Amino acid sequence: VYAQNAPAAEPRNVVQLSAAGAVEVQQDLLVLTLSTARDGKDATAVQTQLRQALDAAVLEARRHAEPGQMDIRTGNFSLQPRYGQSSQNSAVSHINGWQGNTELVLEGRDFARITQTAARITSMTIAQVAFALSPEQRSKVERDAQSQAIENFKTQAADLTRAFGFA
Repeated sequence: VYAQNAPAAEPRNVVQLSAAGAVEVQQDLLVLTLSTARDGKDATAVQTQLRQALDAAVLEARRHAEPGQMDIRTGNFSLQPRYGQSSQNSAVSHINGWQGNTELVLEGRDFARITQTAARITSMTIAQVAFALSPEQRSKVERDAQSQAIENFKTQAADLTRAFGFA
């Protein structure tokens, strides 16, 4: 006899469980952002001053750069007008100058090299310090956490199986 659209058998002896793995990790990457700002009446002059400050910083940083230990890259570069009120009509604003800023980012595993290089750069100051995980460390930690979660799952499943009297 062939039964079409037969109801599925109710699942029996089913238990739901989940497991997680957690690994504590020390961040191994320092990201140090240097910045400088300039202000003036002429946009070209402000842009030139920013470029000179950045070029000087890059030149110094390149002397100490080493792939993976201290990499360098430029960050934001911006130039925008500064507005003021007209002396004849206070309701009218006009451009009365320009302001801009630029950044250089030092990033790597050699914290001492990065901080010492930042101290040698006189055309910029430290604007931000952050720590992160390198891609290699992140992959390793993810694998470790997954392995731990799988082992925790297996242990829980074995404990529940025995507790319910199954083989």
